[in-house]
Amino acid sequence: MSWFTTFVRPRINALMRKQEIPDDLWHKCSSCEQMIYHKDLVSHQYVCRHCGHHLRIPIKMRFETLFDAGNYTRISLPKVLVDPLKFKDSKKYADRLKIARLETQEEDAILIAEGYIGGYPVVLAAFDFSFIGGSMGMAVGEGLVRAAERACELKAAYITLPSSGGARMQEGIFSLMQMPRSVIAVEQVKEAGLPYITILVNPTMGGVAASFAMLGDIAIAEPGAIIGFTGARVLQETIRQELPPGFQEADFQLSHGMVDMVTPRQDIRQKLIDILGVLIGPK
Repeated sequence: MSWFTTFVRPRINALMRKQEIPDDLWHKCSSCEQMIYHKDLVSHQYVCRHCGHHLRIPIKMRFETLFDAGNYTRISLPKVLVDPLKFKDSKKYADRLKIARLETQEEDAILIAEGYIGGYPVVLAAFDFSFIGGSMGMAVGEGLVRAAERACELKAAYITLPSSGGARMQEGIFSLMQMPRSVIAVEQVKEAGLPYITILVNPTMGGVAASFAMLGDIAIAEPGAIIGFTGARVLQETIRQELPPGFQEADFQLSHGMVDMVTPRQDIRQKLIDILGVLIGPK
């Protein structure tokens, strides 16, 4: 075998070979359809720099941007029954859970963490919409209860960050039971004299909006967040009336008293610090 074949040709091929481009190097804004460089998207906390549209942000980045210096401690979810109804639609619910867990590397649609925001102790329960649409089943309900209990133990503020389509239909009545359980958990926090704050992000719908999500002492919404019980089409067909444009969006909700403020994502951390300073007082 010649020197040209063994040495020169492989080097030429290496130089001529197309360089592989990562799939996530660029993202298209779902609102203005402008292309956004991945590093720019991360540095702007997944807010489009062209139109200000708030894209879905990875859940762990939420924690990193809210907690002091990005430091927090995860709280594990209590164990629950898996697929209590042996539910099956186009595929088995047990299989859907396996796929969601494999894709997200999480146990369920809620992550709980404790730490400090502006020096104030906080327990934060945040929903991951990429896990079966952030739907609320038994695991999520147990997580909300555990987060509230931990807030009471630490004498900490309790913050929830829902992003959900509502109850998890595959768990039937077991899912619906999480609505009153989450409300009771919030009441325990309030009875302990601790702040309860909600950060409503896109979307906050169904049984989630109809329970703990709308009970905050202060309700903050991200711009453009859709907040409501059911979709606009279903509601319009039910009441047989024309609905005002954007009636479920955060600004409309603010103008009708359903939320207290609409705050851009980059400003939420400082807003939380200001609110905790008023509700808790000097550190």
